[in-house]
Amino acid sequence: MMRLIRPMLMPHRLVLIALAVALALWCALTLRWDWLPKYLPLAMEGLWRTVWLLAASTFLGFLLAVPLGFAQAVGPWYLAVPARVFCTLIRGTPLLLQIWLLYYGLGSVFPQIDGIRDSVLWPYLRQAWPYALLALTLSFAGYEGEVMRGAFSGVNRGQLEAARSFGMPRFTLFRRIWLPQAINNVLPTLGGETILQLKATPLVATITVVEIFAVSSRVRQDTFVIYEPLLLLALVYMVIAGLIALAFRWLENRVPTRRPGG
Repeated sequence: MMRLIRPMLMPHRLVLIALAVALALWCALTLRWDWLPKYLPLAMEGLWRTVWLLAASTFLGFLLAVPLGFAQAVGPWYLAVPARVFCTLIRGTPLLLQIWLLYYGLGSVFPQIDGIRDSVLWPYLRQAWPYALLALTLSFAGYEGEVMRGAFSGVNRGQLEAARSFGMPRFTLFRRIWLPQAINNVLPTLGGETILQLKATPLVATITVVEIFAVSSRVRQDTFVIYEPLLLLALVYMVIAGLIALAFRWLENRVPTRRPGG
């Protein structure tokens, strides 16, 4: 814990913290916040949906990124090529376009399929959040698939050959050596990509998903109060991003560093 707190006690960071506290006090005492009690329940609901979308999309996206990266790093061509094409398409097109293609494209196809409206899936397919979750998951997988490709390629080959010489099965080799070291190598990158994923979640508001950004927009439309909702929204994103950074730093300190040849 002290490793996390000690960097915050550096003089320049203490000055920044003092300025942030002063700014917070100025905002609290001079700006208009009478709208907050009315919209607080909706804001909490939007905050929960933002955190839920972020957690679910990063988790599912990383599960998809691992085979995508592994296929590109060591897979046969018939697995490597589709994985590379998928990552290239995702990384080369805007996330907003992907969200709209899934929601307005795929979402308009389902109602035309016989039996869909009468199936147990229809209550979910008619809503916007499944398409938002799918788009965010595929986007994260596309970017992290390329990251994991480099991570798998960077694992020390000597350790892999040594494990093979001892007769370690392929799946055990992957589970105990290849995957842990690859994740260890990209933990700092994963932390940054998760924060970027957080900043991408406001795009789902364009397909009527009520997350925290959509709540701030509704407040501005209803009350014509402009700056206060935006400042509060910025604070919420900063707090979540700070918690993500602290969590990944804690993981980096807990995971032992693997040295090549070690």
